[in-house]
Amino acid sequence: MHPVRWFGTASLLALSPVALAHTGAHPVEGFVSGFTHPFLGADHLLAMIAVGLWAVAVAPRRVWLLPLAFMAVMGLGGWLGAAGIPLAYTETGIAASVVLLGLLVTGKVRVSQFTAVGLVGLFALFHGHAHGTEIGTGVEPWAYAAGFLAATGLLHLAGVMLGRRLLAKPLWYRGCGAAMGAMGLALLTQAL
Repeated sequence: MHPVRWFGTASLLALSPVALAHTGAHPVEGFVSGFTHPFLGADHLLAMIAVGLWAVAVAPRRVWLLPLAFMAVMGLGGWLGAAGIPLAYTETGIAASVVLLGLLVTGKVRVSQFTAVGLVGLFALFHGHAHGTEIGTGVEPWAYAAGFLAATGLLHLAGVMLGRRLLAKPLWYRGCGAAMGAMGLALLTQAL
């Protein structure tokens, strides 16, 4: 799908009242439920793609460092959420992650890989915690977690592929980041 069409569709999703994936309106039942969950809300969808986009610019030789770090910390956040350990401002943190990742992509911000891993790790903690808190009793938590981690990996891959294609076209690359940041602001207003 052409990037302009993709972002147009994502914009409409971001502006809808159910754009936040963590509404409790979908079943949390196992691998399939966990796998489909990241595709149901613009917040998760945009953040995962943005991690891949930014990884291409900030760590071109270790492009998988940021996605793998994100997935590892997201798993930890999921465990904390499932264990009932509270994390303040989870939905706000998720929406803010979309804004900040959009800005990082827009500016093609280059920081040390240590700093980049720390930032995506912080974002991942919020995303994972939201997933974990949705896991109820009678649900196989490992199957659900495997599903949302697999989908997250695919979305990171989509971001990396898009980033590699667009990095040579700085206007498009930065435009994707700006669109993500703008959609993140819309999500942030819903989360507040």
